[in-house]
Amino acid sequence: MGKDGDMLIKNGVIAASEAVFEGDILIEGGKISRIEKNIDAAAHEAAGRVIDAGGCYVLPGGVDVHTHFDLDTGIARATDDFYTGTVAAACGGTTSIVDHVGFGPAGCALRRQIDYYHTLADGKAVIDYGFHGVVQRVDGGVLGELAALIDEGITSYKIYMTYDYKIDDAGIYRFLKRAGELGLMTAAHPENHGLVSYLRAYYIENGFTSPVYHARSRPPEAEAEAISRFLLLARAAGDAPAYIVHLTCGLGLEHIRAARGLGQNNIFAETCPQYLLFDEGAYGREDGLKFVMSPPLRRKTDNAALWGGLAAGDIQTVGTDHCPFNYAKEKQLGARDFTKCPAGAPGVETRMLAMFSEGFMKNRVTLNQVVRACCTNPARLFGLTQKGDIAEGLDADIVIIDPEKSRVIRHADLHENVDYTPYEGMTLKGAITHTISRGEVIVKDNAFLGGKGRGRFIKRALPDINPRQ
Repeated sequence: MGKDGDMLIKNGVIAASEAVFEGDILIEGGKISRIEKNIDAAAHEAAGRVIDAGGCYVLPGGVDVHTHFDLDTGIARATDDFYTGTVAAACGGTTSIVDHVGFGPAGCALRRQIDYYHTLADGKAVIDYGFHGVVQRVDGGVLGELAALIDEGITSYKIYMTYDYKIDDAGIYRFLKRAGELGLMTAAHPENHGLVSYLRAYYIENGFTSPVYHARSRPPEAEAEAISRFLLLARAAGDAPAYIVHLTCGLGLEHIRAARGLGQNNIFAETCPQYLLFDEGAYGREDGLKFVMSPPLRRKTDNAALWGGLAAGDIQTVGTDHCPFNYAKEKQLGARDFTKCPAGAPGVETRMLAMFSEGFMKNRVTLNQVVRACCTNPARLFGLTQKGDIAEGLDADIVIIDPEKSRVIRHADLHENVDYTPYEGMTLKGAITHTISRGEVIVKDNAFLGGKGRGRFIKRALPDINPRQ
């Protein structure tokens, strides 16, 4: 019997970031030590732990750089903490996450929320994890903290262009300028605060309170304008690295393309499965509150535009924005007023299989593009240097998918700590048979086998701003 972290995966079709090929993977000490066409099991201690992946695809473990575990929104708290959320992630083939920490008390230091989130995750997470910092104000004190926090593995930050702690244009510019000097990644939630605020008030004052008005109060123009403004501020700040979270619409994508066409190189975009697979028609359903998220779902033409952006390499990553609230409880706060409904939906457990099925198996994108968007590019852009690909020397984070099986998504079969899934009843082509984290099988056939707290905090390196398209 081999040692812990030793294993041999044989006969699979390996899908790395740049190639798909048949081969074997030898894992020693939790790392990928060899990749060859045919590795003799008898010649290695790992022979005691052999997985026959014949007929299956062998992918890197998923890297989700957009989760909100244990998030307190002020009116509700996300129902997944760092234990239940990472168990769900693992069961869905994701082996690393970078969580967006929530807002802290007014006037608090950047470090305050990082320290607080360590207390939320330590001893709970079952997969490896990191944190994005959150920017609630921009002043000399905040900018002065950035260099020291690099040594603690905090190499990316998120600003909000709407909500209570929105950052004004001068603040965005100042932050981008300093972050660019240090090589940090700045992510933005892009929505025009003035337009959204006006429309929300207008609809409520005129009695338009149902979920569809959540979408109408946050039109694609509000998102696209903020994207354009954020990118121009990044250009003015010396082409500082700029990352657009949860891109929902073709109009926003056109602004990203235009900025790149004008020579702005350090622009990166993320979308999410919900914006690829659902449209605003969901708000007309009896349970339309389940789909209240910000930004909202768009039109079918936007779905198609985003798939095209992934295929063309204009969108670099697919995250989840996983932020679950129970439909029977927290979501019902918006039953008579959409503005009272906490925005967010679950998705961390369904991302990898949804992208495999609806992207690759339906020929919308190649398997390499799925791997790059869900694994390699998020790892590179956010400094997870040992994650995101199948290559010798990297952590043995691997997911095995049987393409001959199908899975009907049922809430009862998922591990997300919430009372619904938006994907209820959807048939996905493929089934995850194994999730492997650092050489340990932590999920087999939808059963979680890992231990609470086995996940490690990742001190992330500076971003690699040259991802593969």
